[in-house]
Amino acid sequence: QVQLVESGGGLVQAGGSLRLSCAASVSIFSLDVMRWYRQAPGKQRELVAAISRAASTTYVDSVKGRFTLSRDNAKNTVYLQMNSLKPEDTAVYLCHAKVSVFDYWGQGTQVTVSS
Repeated sequence: QVQLVESGGGLVQAGGSLRLSCAASVSIFSLDVMRWYRQAPGKQRELVAAISRAASTTYVDSVKGRFTLSRDNAKNTVYLQMNSLKPEDTAVYLCHAKVSVFDYWGQGTQVTVSS
């Protein structure tokens, strides 16, 4: 069983920054890949970024150059630094991990970017 707890969301003006955190109840070094998804009202859930155990990262094109995903194995936490935020980044952001065939999700944290 893996518990994921997100934090760091909030309301920010366009051009601002937020840092999201995802704290895991297990050693994240045991998790191959951790991912951040987002879901906006009326839209499908979208994969935003992923980080491997070796700290290799991938990003959806719309956030490249603005978002940075990192991990702190000692704190069992991954961080999503979001800069130059745009109104279209408004969504609930969810942390995800997969162990074997089991998917684990956090409760989500709301990010709202005002224009």
